[in-house]
Amino acid sequence: MKLTARRSFLGSLVSAAILAGLTFAAPLAHASKDHPEIGFCIDDLRVERWSKDRDYFVAAAKQLGATVSVQSADASEERQISQIENLISRGVDVIVIVPFNSKTLGNVVAEAKKAGIKVISYDRLILDADVDAYISFDNEKVGELQAKGVYDAKPKGNYFLLGGAPTDNNAKMLREGQLKVLQPAIDRGEIKVVGQQWVPEWSASTAMRIVEDALTANGNKIDAIVASNDGTAGGAIQALAAQHLAGKVPISGQDADLAAVKRVMAGTQTMTVYKPIKTIASEAAKLAVELAKGEKPAYNAQYDNGKKKVDTILLQPILLTKKNADVVVKDGFYTQAQLASQ
Repeated sequence: MKLTARRSFLGSLVSAAILAGLTFAAPLAHASKDHPEIGFCIDDLRVERWSKDRDYFVAAAKQLGATVSVQSADASEERQISQIENLISRGVDVIVIVPFNSKTLGNVVAEAKKAGIKVISYDRLILDADVDAYISFDNEKVGELQAKGVYDAKPKGNYFLLGGAPTDNNAKMLREGQLKVLQPAIDRGEIKVVGQQWVPEWSASTAMRIVEDALTANGNKIDAIVASNDGTAGGAIQALAAQHLAGKVPISGQDADLAAVKRVMAGTQTMTVYKPIKTIASEAAKLAVELAKGEKPAYNAQYDNGKKKVDTILLQPILLTKKNADVVVKDGFYTQAQLASQ
């Protein structure tokens, strides 16, 4: 073989190798219209709420002809990013993400978009990222319902605001809704906010310690607690129970966790917000398949995430008290036996 021909041959091999490498590094999505592949990357499947979302989502997607790969980040920012990168390398059509940290996924979302993969932000809005769609219950409305439930029970007195995880944009939306209801009474001097604190990772044990400290600092004179979910409410109620105050201090929640619904029925938790999870999971599966097929979903809102106005599907939550707690049985969310069990 002549030297020039040999060089040309070697050059062709190198070029082919480079091209192959580039293709491997940024694979194109499958774009399989009839049988889309969906990645469902969840913050933490150890939380009761998310396991229900997973089951309903997978079932709905399967009915629509899609297959789903489920990942749990177990409350780890690094693990979630790694899992999303893995789904990108596998060339799924759509990635649906429940973010652990709403602020740190911009780069990995950009990677997905570069690979032709659609990205849906599920329940929590991913910030500063080019996501294609967002689906959630109206979180500001959830906050309003939480504050209303507590305010109706105790319209005056010392309030403590127990927020969610500072890394979760939903926690801030909830607070906005809560204050929309409470601020007029605060301005009139009828409500005094004696403390407010965010709870990292929505941890029940951390919430318990926060409320223990708040009770000590205020000589147990806390008249109401606006807790942003059922896990933190459970921790707060443990702190109240130690001071023989459980059932005497109104407290809110959300998610209709089984333990929380039982507490609502027993009177130690004033209310929770029931978000029909089958509805959001089924609608999200439908949304994912529509995006994979290039169809136009029926959005009803937009949210600015700092990068763009994200097309959004907003669903309506339900205020759950002792009076209408049977809604969760009628919906098939729980059985009567589950609610009656100890």
